[in-house]
Amino acid sequence: MKKTQLLKGVLEGCVLLIIQEKEVYGYELVQQLKLSGFTDIVGGTVYPLLQKLEKNELTTSVKKPSKDGPDRKYYQITSKGKEYCQEFIQNWQELEASVHNLIDKGGKEL
Repeated sequence: MKKTQLLKGVLEGCVLLIIQEKEVYGYELVQQLKLSGFTDIVGGTVYPLLQKLEKNELTTSVKKPSKDGPDRKYYQITSKGKEYCQEFIQNWQELEASVHNLIDKGGKEL
């Protein structure tokens, strides 16, 4: 199984967790994901996701001037996005525990 298939299901929550910490623009978000271990992430994956999050009212955005070129679109999390983050964390922890249980069980039988 490719890692990218697993990643699709969790990337939305991970992006929101970053935005929850502080407002961020797209390129900066990609860099933060890479620093967090998501080394295969590219803008072509993140930008459509940012649009989806905004459409679903989990984030809002505002354009701000940049010293280095064109205006940048900064994303902020909404209260609905914060609720989503809490659900994501809970679901992730439950899923992680279940997978660990299966790994532990399977590892003992090898």
